[in-house]
Amino acid sequence: MQNLNFPKFEYRFKSTENKVSIFDVIRKKFIILQPEEWVRQHCVHYLINDKNYPKSLINVEKELNLNGLKKRYDIVVFNTDGSIHLVVECKAHNVAINQSTFDQIARYNLALNASYLMVTNGLNHYYCEMDTRAKHYKFLRSLPNYTKS
Repeated sequence: MQNLNFPKFEYRFKSTENKVSIFDVIRKKFIILQPEEWVRQHCVHYLINDKNYPKSLINVEKELNLNGLKKRYDIVVFNTDGSIHLVVECKAHNVAINQSTFDQIARYNLALNASYLMVTNGLNHYYCEMDTRAKHYKFLRSLPNYTKS
């Protein structure tokens, strides 16, 4: 797999029926290893190991209803009160991050109302802090570390 712009982490692979899977510590199961999953797993471990977000507050690949359409988000980090702290959109390393990617996560955030957004293809990472009252966002150099709310 492609080397990514994330810190290294201890991963577990398994091979069955000529398909390689990687263990997801959030879903607690092996997931077929696709390029986007490779990025997602690196991002999950970055949030846990480098930004100190508790595993118990992280949710991966869940369905979301947007104006009657079913969509799936990649990663959501909750606050302890159940509100959403962070939404992450992961793309495969060979997918360019562009306005369409930001539009996608912005649409998700209309329903989720997160404080922060992250978009990554594993090589490039973009972070935004949301100002829901003024309805705009500010780009950040990095995500804040987890602090208990």
